[in-house]
Amino acid sequence: MAGTAHSGTIPVVDVTALFGAEPAAWQRPDQALGAAARDSGFACIRGLPDAAVPGPRERARLLAIFALDEREKRRLYRRKFAPENRNVYRGWFPLQPGNLTAKEGIDLGGDVAHGRTLCRPGDPLREPTPLPEEALLPGWRALIADYYRAMERVAEALMSSLARGLGLRADYFHESFRGGLSTLRLIRYPPRTAAELATLAAPEVWVEPAREGRYLVGAPHTDSGFMTLLAQDGVAGLEARARDGRWIDVPPIEGTLVVNFGQVLEQWTAGRIRATEHRVLGSGLVRHAIPFFLEARAEATIAPLPLDAPDSFAPFAYGEFLWKRMTSFIEFRGLENERAAAAEAPRARPS
Repeated sequence: MAGTAHSGTIPVVDVTALFGAEPAAWQRPDQALGAAARDSGFACIRGLPDAAVPGPRERARLLAIFALDEREKRRLYRRKFAPENRNVYRGWFPLQPGNLTAKEGIDLGGDVAHGRTLCRPGDPLREPTPLPEEALLPGWRALIADYYRAMERVAEALMSSLARGLGLRADYFHESFRGGLSTLRLIRYPPRTAAELATLAAPEVWVEPAREGRYLVGAPHTDSGFMTLLAQDGVAGLEARARDGRWIDVPPIEGTLVVNFGQVLEQWTAGRIRATEHRVLGSGLVRHAIPFFLEARAEATIAPLPLDAPDSFAPFAYGEFLWKRMTSFIEFRGLENERAAAAEAPRARPS
């Protein structure tokens, strides 16, 4: 059954060997990661390169952008929230009161690490990422670039491990992700006020009455793409749905990243890898999270694996899927026609 995690606890997988040069040592993490992908759809991974696991000090530096004043944040807003801005897909999304999901943050594209060669005029999925001025956050841009590249390295190692576990060559998935649309997101979940909670539907926002003071700040969902790598702060709140319907904690273990899998990877692997439903609970504490969403190139064709019947699903271009899927999320809702309009705009200008 897709959408649920194995009953019990989230497995902790040591992936140290995946970053070494000894193929014989890959077998154990390959087996453990494959089991987690198949059974729970979630794992906490440890044994990562230092650059990929931000400690408290490194997290604070990455999250320093939230200390910008509102005027500077507005310069980074998506056009949905600030009509004077050009960026549609990348950039800042502010709090949107009245929804089950209550968060603010910024989406950063591959250009932060690899430059504007990844950008494409007329396509919001490949637009430049708006960034704060270097003088406001000295060194922040370089730090973000380094962390983005570290996430790419981890994701490539994990995709190689999953491919081996499926009986495919280790680099089977790699070409689809070169020059991809991966997003590094910085998120802040503030405590909800009593006034806001009073306006929301009580049966939906309040969870498990026995756990006093716990309410939704991230509505239940499955991720849309391939793989998510998540750095948590020390504040608990992330939960995955177990096969029996219970919600189980995904604890913020220092020195680890959380990995979970998305709907496209589940489809691509004919259900061998699970996209598991998850949610975020709040209480009286501010919670931060730093997810990296591994995404393919816009032109990448997702087609049945050699393991499966060629007609098991209709091949599709990843960029078209992503745009349709993302506009269903609250921070993108209302942008359904923006991509077509942006593509038409360059042709409409006089020569």
